[in-house]
Amino acid sequence: MTDQVLDITEIGHSTGTEIPLNLEEEILRLKKELNAVILAHYYQESEIQDIADFVGDSLELSRRAASTDADVIVFAGVHFMAETAKILSPMKEVLLPDLNAGCSLAEGCPASLFKQFREQHPNHVAITYINCSAEVKALSDIICTSSNAEKIIRQIPEDKPILFAPDRNLGKYLVKKTGRNMLLWQGTCIVHETFSDKKILHLKTQYPTAKLIAHPECEEVVLNQADFIGSTSGLLRYVQNSPDKEFIVATETGIIHQMQKHCPDKVFIPAPPEESCACNQCPYMKLNTMEKLYLCMQHRSPEIVLSEDLIQRAYLPIKRMMEMS
Repeated sequence: MTDQVLDITEIGHSTGTEIPLNLEEEILRLKKELNAVILAHYYQESEIQDIADFVGDSLELSRRAASTDADVIVFAGVHFMAETAKILSPMKEVLLPDLNAGCSLAEGCPASLFKQFREQHPNHVAITYINCSAEVKALSDIICTSSNAEKIIRQIPEDKPILFAPDRNLGKYLVKKTGRNMLLWQGTCIVHETFSDKKILHLKTQYPTAKLIAHPECEEVVLNQADFIGSTSGLLRYVQNSPDKEFIVATETGIIHQMQKHCPDKVFIPAPPEESCACNQCPYMKLNTMEKLYLCMQHRSPEIVLSEDLIQRAYLPIKRMMEMS
């Protein structure tokens, strides 16, 4: 018990807080007390997914939270996701269990450098993947998700050049899908770039009937082998509707919990990384724990705070996305 309290203290919570034995019961009590809604991204630990009101992709979760009458949004995800929830629900209090839960894509595209990049290419339409900071969103023309990016790109006039950030793998995939020659920011997801095509081929030999399903943030060499490519929600829908019984899943392993819940009669094999490591798990997502979820609700901290000006500027490209998709 002492070790748990000390570990939590290191991320900024008071040293006097005891961790209750029945975390689930206490979290549900606090949810009622705060009039809160709990959101969990697909990549969260299974116990957090199971206690959440909504489980899904980042934008979907923020939109669902905005439609509720909750006063407090508790976002078990990463920092940019909680920022998006704040942008869509500026009057609600938004809590994130661990402020260190970042994202390699967002961190690899700092607003100061993105601003310079935009200034170097003033005639380009900036379409930016939602995996970015609020400041980068505010510097963009249109935000997109992995599920609506193709539709949005196809609506941009052919004579208008496009700048796409921050994920180069998703960008390359979209160039191939749409035929548009886009200028790409060279960012990657630390999870999706680690999958080993050689090890996947070995798995396909072991499971000859298994379908390889992959997120478009994966490297091209993996996407070229995939039977289906889609967003995290898209992958979940695919396995639910597919008559196939075995799937090799090339995305963060947290989604497999939902796949197993929806399809208990099917087999899901996580795609292996290059090294003997847990690199197919997002280290940022896994910073959130049930203990931190409880403590952030108990202390109403860490809270996501954005200026009104930033919220307004970041909302405009999100609004354009929603209008176009």
